[in-house]
Amino acid sequence: MRTEILSTGMYVPSRVVTNDDLAQMMETSDEWIVQRTGIHERRWVEVPGTGASELGVQAARAALERAEMKPEDLDAIIFATLSPDHFFPGSGVLVAAKLGLKETPALDVRNQCSGFLYSLQVADGWIRAGIYRRVMIIGAEVHSAGLDKTTRGRDVACIFGDGAAAVIVGPTEDDSRGIRSIKLGADGRHAGDLWIEGLGSAFPVIADEEQLKQLKQWPAMEGSKVFKFAIVRMPAITRAVLEAEGVKVEELKLLIPHQANQRISDAVQRSLGLRDDQVFNNIAKYGNTTAASIPLALHEALEQGRLARGDWLAFAAFGSGFTWGAALVRW
Repeated sequence: MRTEILSTGMYVPSRVVTNDDLAQMMETSDEWIVQRTGIHERRWVEVPGTGASELGVQAARAALERAEMKPEDLDAIIFATLSPDHFFPGSGVLVAAKLGLKETPALDVRNQCSGFLYSLQVADGWIRAGIYRRVMIIGAEVHSAGLDKTTRGRDVACIFGDGAAAVIVGPTEDDSRGIRSIKLGADGRHAGDLWIEGLGSAFPVIADEEQLKQLKQWPAMEGSKVFKFAIVRMPAITRAVLEAEGVKVEELKLLIPHQANQRISDAVQRSLGLRDDQVFNNIAKYGNTTAASIPLALHEALEQGRLARGDWLAFAAFGSGFTWGAALVRW
């Protein structure tokens, strides 16, 4: 028994925020942002107060429609996000309620940029163990609600976008297809290099004046450290899943990396020795949508006809934690 991807769906807000739009909010330019990130535009929610679950349920409905399934056909929901609607409960239960489900189990995964791959391994384990047959994995983010949109925060604010994507996975007895290998890793010694330090149980839930002065309520990133670790960890773990199945790099039809930064994706491509047609990137349109980025890119790759039955497909991610992971799929 293996796990196969049955369907995909995506949703992004209609509001397009260009680099020139950001230049009206902070000291930056289209050239500055494109040179450092490869991003030309991103989507932000139209209405402040829109939670990640609202984007997630739209992507979920799209995946269900594509699979010709009803919400009641789902056995479980996994919701990956770093921008949940609330401290608690998790956003997965909110999606379930919006789908009209009253008993379906829902699990939130908080592994940020690696959240989709961590979720995929959980779903794969459930299915291979025979616990559930139809699992919905959703990655959804509303970054725009938590960005410092001033010159002070431009290094982070220019990177992130809002969006959601969903996949439905289920069992297959066809040994020639499905998820073949997933490997994950984490090193919490580097947690402070990409995080929001405040607004958690280690600080007052309501930020006090001193905390606000120290700007601990905003995302903080040591960009050079993230870059150096990402371009080592992502190729290494991608090679590990390929080697686990005896697949050569040149046999890979498509690599879908987490859309963190175009420079990171380019460095990973060079390290693995992949051609341009073997790597799928859409960061220029959407920015970094964290847990949504890989399934969102997968959906667009399928829409563009980039995968056919029997193709080897790999996913790779690196992000806050530090956490990382890779998966190998026979389509």
